[in-house]
Amino acid sequence: MAKIKIDQANDIAVERMMSARPILTGIATARDVIPNMEDNLLLHAGPPVEWEQMSGPMQGAVIGGLIFEGLVDNETDAVSMVEAGEVKFAPCHEHSSVGPMAGVTTASMKVYEVTNTTHGNVAYSNLNEGYGKVLRYGAFSDDVITKLRWMNDVLAPVLSEALVKSENGIDVRQLLSESLHMGDEGHNRNKAGSILYTAKLAPMVTKLAIDSNIASEALQFLADNALSVLNPVMAACKSMADAAHGVDGSTLMTIMARNGTELGIRISGLGDKWFTGPVGQPDGLYFPGFTAEDASGDIGDSTITETVGIGGFAMASAPAIVAFVSGTPQDAINATMEMYEITVSEHSHFTIPALNFRGTPVGVDIRKVVELGITPRINTGIAHRDAGVGQVGAGLVRPPMNVFEDALVSYAEHYGLV
Repeated sequence: MAKIKIDQANDIAVERMMSARPILTGIATARDVIPNMEDNLLLHAGPPVEWEQMSGPMQGAVIGGLIFEGLVDNETDAVSMVEAGEVKFAPCHEHSSVGPMAGVTTASMKVYEVTNTTHGNVAYSNLNEGYGKVLRYGAFSDDVITKLRWMNDVLAPVLSEALVKSENGIDVRQLLSESLHMGDEGHNRNKAGSILYTAKLAPMVTKLAIDSNIASEALQFLADNALSVLNPVMAACKSMADAAHGVDGSTLMTIMARNGTELGIRISGLGDKWFTGPVGQPDGLYFPGFTAEDASGDIGDSTITETVGIGGFAMASAPAIVAFVSGTPQDAINATMEMYEITVSEHSHFTIPALNFRGTPVGVDIRKVVELGITPRINTGIAHRDAGVGQVGAGLVRPPMNVFEDALVSYAEHYGLV
């Protein structure tokens, strides 16, 4: 395929990604809305992985998910159930979904529904638990399960009713655009976005609330969690990326995700094939009492943010992020500038004040990654390597180069370029 035709295909794909308008329209039960969801199916972050190859935090989240569902009472029974072959596993990405860190989503969990009103596709994500000892980092103690059930039974219905009664839902693209101008980068730093999200929900929640104590508790939970908006943002980003997938001839990356063992990518013009390689260990800052020796490998679907041009690609918008992931404000600017080298466009809706409102770098071209030897930047949380512990820090990491090289070779073979 001629270079000009590849470039034209990439222009189509990135334009679909940028023109996508994701609207948070509701909250529903996973089994009712996620395509092909089953009661014994657990969705997880990253490319496909079986129990034996799962990292500690992924196994911990699976155990917690089975306890949450009421299928087992304890860790021992959960492991026995899995080893007996009674549980199915699949990537969230293969079911129009995304989940941060372990990403484990079970049939009865409540999920955000985000509709791309430009192209008509829908994406889903579970609700965010906050920092620390939580399911997505592999913790499954009684307090973790109790919080999850409160979120499902109390928080979700309050937010769902508010969204149903709202006139137009919440425009997540607009919210992201505003938050980038307020010091967020949309992945690890979501303080402004979570404030905006809570502020948009608050009038609807208080207007509809029958029990003022429940309304107050729900809004307090959102306000105290600087990551409240991350999960609907991830679903929004998934809807944007999916809109760019399936463009014949495109070398654009439309998925980048990690399961704690492997990182996988998908390419717009190569269908549903995964290209995988070993995950790296993030380099960052650790909570008191923990070191790099405690860390699991990189994990999570939250790299869908980098895939559509925010997160590590928008670090120049969020100089304060370096206090959480290490580095200096200049490092944040340098990170964004480097990403312009491997992308095909500048985002028409996400702009960076510190760079004279230049659009964020968007649309990773695997040709440029391989040619220049520059892999995407990723901002990420760090999970403890053992199941049941939780988050131990945050930092920066890059994907393995081989996934881009393998994808480019496959592209050349698929399109008869070799």
